[in-house]
Amino acid sequence: MRIDNLQYAKWSRKIFQQMRDGGVDAVHVTIAYHENFRETVLNFEQWNRWFELYPDLIMKGQWASDVDKARETNRTAIFFGFQNPSPIEDDIGLVEIVHTLGARFMQLTYNNQSLLATGCYEAEDSGITRMGRQVIKEMNRVGLVIDMSHSADRSTIDAADLSERPIAITHANPHDWAPALRNKKDDVIRAVTQNGGMLGFSVYPHHLKDKSDCTLESFCEMIARTAEKFGAEHLGIGTDLCQDQPDSIVEWMRVGRWSKEIDYGEGSASAPGFPPMPKWFTDNRDFDNIENGLLATGLSREDVAGIMGDNWHRFYAENFTPMP
Repeated sequence: MRIDNLQYAKWSRKIFQQMRDGGVDAVHVTIAYHENFRETVLNFEQWNRWFELYPDLIMKGQWASDVDKARETNRTAIFFGFQNPSPIEDDIGLVEIVHTLGARFMQLTYNNQSLLATGCYEAEDSGITRMGRQVIKEMNRVGLVIDMSHSADRSTIDAADLSERPIAITHANPHDWAPALRNKKDDVIRAVTQNGGMLGFSVYPHHLKDKSDCTLESFCEMIARTAEKFGAEHLGIGTDLCQDQPDSIVEWMRVGRWSKEIDYGEGSASAPGFPPMPKWFTDNRDFDNIENGLLATGLSREDVAGIMGDNWHRFYAENFTPMP
C-alpha cells in the first residue's frame, strides 16, 4: 500500500496516470490555502468534475475503506484537506459542514497567526487560542483531523495535548536534520507521536538537507533515525509535491491576501516559484526509490510497509469517523 499524505499539483490526466504508474493508492490533496467557505465549495465542485472525467484513474476518498476500494479497482483515492482554517471563517458550525463535504484534514495555521493558533513564521507563539480550543473539540467530534504542519512549536504541542484524538503533521521533517522554521524539533514530534499522532516526511526541497541536492540516502537515513527515536508506526510520507504549478499559484500559497508584498518563503528570497525537486523524486512514479531507499537503511519490511502507507491507512480508519 502506498499513501502520500500531501500533494498540491496542477491536476491533470497526466498526473493521475502517474499516480497509477507509481502504484499510489491514496493521496491527501490540498483544496484550500486561503480560500473562504464559498471559494472552497467551488474547489470541491472542481474535484467532482475531475472524478467524472477520470473515473478510471481516481475516486473520492472519505473513509479508510475507500483506499481498499481504490486498490481493488486500480485507482487512486483522493482525500481532501485544508492548509489553513480559512474555509471555516469564524464559524465553528462550518467544521461539521466541511467534513460532510469530504474534508478530512485541516491545518490550524498556515505560517501566520490565525484565529485558532500561531504559525511557524511568527516571532511569538501564544499557543492555542480560545476559539482554537473549541474548534479542536469540534474537529475531534466530527472526525476532521488536526494538522499542525505549518504551526509553531508551542501551538503544536498544545494541540497534541488538548486533542482527544491523535493529530498529524502531514508534511515536515525533523529540525535537527534540516534546520528550517517549519521543520519540527524533537519535543514537538514527541508530543505528537506520544499522543498517537503521525508525522509525514516531506520532499519539499527547502526542508531537506542540501535542499534540491539532497541525496536519497540522506533522506532515508533521516527517516530511519526518526523511527528509532519515536517508533516507525507513527511515520508516513507527505511529499508536499507541487507538480506543474506556475509561479502565480506558488505566490498564492505563500501570500494569499494577507500582504501587499511578495513573500518568497523560507530559503527562497532570491528564487520565486517552486525549487527543483531532488532527482530521485520528481513525480508519483518515483515512490519505488523511497521504498527501496528505506529498505537499504536496514528497516524491516514491515516498518517500511507502514511508512509507505499502512500507517496512514490505520490512522484514517481510526480518525475520519465521528466520535461515538
